[in-house]
Amino acid sequence: MYQKVIILGNLGADPEMRYTADGTPVTSFRVATNEVWSDRESGEKRERTTWWRVSAWRKLAEPCNQYLAKGRQVFVEGTIVADPNTGAPRIWTGQDGTARASYEINAQVVRFVGGRGGGEAAAAAPAEAAHEGPTTEEDLPF
Repeated sequence: MYQKVIILGNLGADPEMRYTADGTPVTSFRVATNEVWSDRESGEKRERTTWWRVSAWRKLAEPCNQYLAKGRQVFVEGTIVADPNTGAPRIWTGQDGTARASYEINAQVVRFVGGRGGGEAAAAAPAEAAHEGPTTEEDLPF
């Protein structure tokens, strides 16, 4: 079995780096993705925001902590982490009484889009190779 999730969104807050009891670094950050569409009946513009909690481990943790900041656009590729008790997203009740859900991702690849100097930087877990440098027509698979 295999699963992969890819998101492109904006950071909702600055990342937070910490270390596990055995000294493994992990950086956590929240990413908002937006979906926009027009209602068929009324023609009104609709929008839905989904929040993702992302964890970047080991060698991926430090560059994420160093280069990411609130509002910055980021591309994340990884696996979804389900609630160990239910196998579904983590569900809770918000302070306003509405049901909330948390979608969590263990990052394998993180690409920093735009931001400082308008450039693009990339970071990848050791098992993943991130393409660095500009994309040319020769890089395209078709």
